[in-house]
Amino acid sequence: MDVDSIMDMPDVWIGFNSDDRQRAWWQNGLATLALTGVMVVMILTTHEPSIWWFVSGLGVLAVVAFVGTVNLIYGRVLLTARGLEFHTFVSRRVIPWSEVAGIETRRRVIRSRVLCDLRVVRVRGRSLTIPGTATSRVMDAELERKQVAIQERWSRAVNG
Repeated sequence: MDVDSIMDMPDVWIGFNSDDRQRAWWQNGLATLALTGVMVVMILTTHEPSIWWFVSGLGVLAVVAFVGTVNLIYGRVLLTARGLEFHTFVSRRVIPWSEVAGIETRRRVIRSRVLCDLRVVRVRGRSLTIPGTATSRVMDAELERKQVAIQERWSRAVNG
């Protein structure tokens, strides 16, 4: 029996720790609160019927932003012998290790901030962001630890 087999390894959860979860709530909560404030002011000060379409659009945007925030903060991935099990607010999905072509770090600049996250590159289909890996810290030891854990599992699953 091979001691280093992926079948012998315990399942591992990848997601935000409590500090990262709290930081994300503050950052996203303030933006959602500001959007809600603009909507309330517009509702109270405008009596034109044509503006209601705009306010309704902002309301839909606020709901989408809130669901996205919850999805970002509480989404996790379970690393198993089968593959990556995505557990998010809106869906559940399994990506078998055989469908993984690579794990990459995506960096993008939004409003003069660098945002990083991990993505699973699939053999077929589009790449998917791995829940619980977003960060605004450029050199993030926690993100690197998550990437190493995922790549180690993937390597063992593919190489036997």
